[in-house]
Amino acid sequence: MKERLDYKKASPGAYQVMLGLEQFVRKSGLEHSLLELVKMRVSQINGCAYCLDMHSKDARAAGETEQRLYLLPAWRETTFYTERERAALAWAEALTQLAGHEVSDELYEQVRHQFGEKEIVDLSLAIIGINGWNRLAIPFRSEAGVYQPATAHAK
Repeated sequence: MKERLDYKKASPGAYQVMLGLEQFVRKSGLEHSLLELVKMRVSQINGCAYCLDMHSKDARAAGETEQRLYLLPAWRETTFYTERERAALAWAEALTQLAGHEVSDELYEQVRHQFGEKEIVDLSLAIIGINGWNRLAIPFRSEAGVYQPATAHAK
């Protein structure tokens, strides 16, 4: 599909605000691998080809296995993810699919058992951020396949 609009050029200030949130999340102390899994799962739910392309490449460049990436939609049915990752993925799904769904006390307790208060807020901001990027990339048809991870640029 042809890109409809380059949102980075159309509104540089808005793009910088989104980048600021992304930079905050990257520096939050949450594991890079966990953040990439969360970004992948949210992008799968939202159907964002651009973000799936980007985050699968970033995850692989950081050493993530193909097996874990391929089975991410069925994470509940495998033993490939840690309890911390499972809590983060469940939280990501709940926050992404808020309409008509309650974020249960049981889920909150599961997340609280794996993450400190600051980490829960930072994880929530990571989920908010990737949902925002998805909501920019999908309607403006950001082109999937063109992204190259930072490590590829250095070569």
